Amino acid sequence: MGGVNQDLLSQLAPAHAPAAAPWWPLAPGWWVLLALALLLALAGWLVMRRRQPQQRVRVVALQELDRIAAATTDDATFARDLEHLLRRYAVTRFGRATIAQLNGRDWLAFIAAHGGAGLDGATGEHFLRLAFGGRGEADRTAWLAAARAFLKDRTS
Repeated sequence: MGGVNQDLLSQLAPAHAPAAAPWWPLAPGWWVLLALALLLALAGWLVMRRRQPQQRVRVVALQELDRIAAATTDDATFARDLEHLLRRYAVTRFGRATIAQLNGRDWLAFIAAHGGAGLDGATGEHFLRLAFGGRGEADRTAWLAAARAFLKDRTS
């Protein structure tokens, strides 16, 4: 038992790396990551689907507001048409149960709380008086600005 025989060492096969791991089937971590990605995609789709009708209602309401603004009607008709638009939009957005009980100052306070602050106070009272057949000062510019702000408000 002397030394190492060089002939035997030369007969050994060269060292090589093990075969690469196959890409399929996936490891459990990849399955979890794939499931999370699918859940996030589904959640995003549901959120977008839920927001699209609200955006369509807002766009249609703003178009109707432009139509009312362009119409050459008397102040009472203008106020009545604008009040109907605001009421219809609010019922669509916030629900009939919330909006149906609001009238007068409560209705104006609701509009003001949701972006239409220009209809708060005397301007709003004149607006409602004219809309319902009474007398008052017409301030179409303020009414339109407040209505547009109410329609564009995205809070709550």
